[in-house]
Amino acid sequence: MEQDTFLVPVPPQQLRELAGWDVVPAHLTYRIGRGPHLFRAGNTAPVRGGVMAVDSRGFDGLGEPEAFCQEAVRECIARGFSGALLDFEGLTPGLARVAARLDESFARRGWTLYVPEPYGSRTVKAQVLISSALSGGSLALRLEEAAERFGLERVTLALEKAAEDFYLPSPTGGGVPLEPEELERRMEELRPCVFFSAELCARYFTYMGRDNGAHFVLFDDGDTLRRKIEVARQAGVHSFSVAWVHVRDHGEQMGLRRTVPAGRRGRGPG
Repeated sequence: MEQDTFLVPVPPQQLRELAGWDVVPAHLTYRIGRGPHLFRAGNTAPVRGGVMAVDSRGFDGLGEPEAFCQEAVRECIARGFSGALLDFEGLTPGLARVAARLDESFARRGWTLYVPEPYGSRTVKAQVLISSALSGGSLALRLEEAAERFGLERVTLALEKAAEDFYLPSPTGGGVPLEPEELERRMEELRPCVFFSAELCARYFTYMGRDNGAHFVLFDDGDTLRRKIEVARQAGVHSFSVAWVHVRDHGEQMGLRRTVPAGRRGRGPG
């Protein structure tokens, strides 16, 4: 049986809380800035192991990627990282060149690069992050289509605990995101009948607004995240990414493995 890999983006102040889980930390301490060059957040202690997570805030799109890629490789060697997660917003030519260059450099070293879906076609070996949050269709079909586009071995399911409120009918297929507190408040007020969609692997309910008609609320919980993992495994996908907050709240329900029993504390990664 192929073993699952769970990549967990985690901020430095919560890294020690990740101790005891059999997961790969993605350290949220790096960004690509002007130059482009690699920058590390100030006042953060050096870490070891896992992968670096790089966001694109502050990148102006100018310059060639070579210097940045060399800096990223040196940082990975120095910190014992086995790859990088590119947390890039939007697809731009400058960031696409960075992703392609890192993809080539990391592949030569046997490291893993994770990229957002728009960058999947700009890379050859990188793991492509496919969001688990859907408002239509089916998760199984979504993964099948991703495997056809990128290759099954490159698909990573990005688990998202989403909640959205849709007006009915919803011609755009987009809803209003709900924070957990707002979802809880609506469920307490409405006391709705909640159903499960096997195609979306999500829960849903409907209600009538006082002034704006019918609504459809689609949301996740620990059980739906577990079911999405099961659908992915059935499709042959064994690579996942999931935010630390979801591991903290639902890790055992999702079936994530512990390296030490719950309740025991050890030294954090790095």
